[in-house]
Amino acid sequence: MRLDKFLKVSRLIKRRTIANEACDAGKINVGGKSARASYEVKIGDEIEINMGQKPLKIRVLKVSEIIGKDGASGLYEVI
Repeated sequence: MRLDKFLKVSRLIKRRTIANEACDAGKINVGGKSARASYEVKIGDEIEINMGQKPLKIRVLKVSEIIGKDGASGLYEVI
């Protein structure tokens, strides 16, 4: 699954276009490197989101195209 879509499905970022713009601006890092929106997210990836006051670092636990808002937090764990 694409990085921008994962960020939207997991509800870390509200809209996919905002996730895409954040990737283009270099605010999203995967494994310590700036990632493009087209990056393929895999289980075990560590994603750092540098938007707002405090950076958020997560580890991907599961990749799913369709998930409800109750299960969205099960896609990742905060490190």
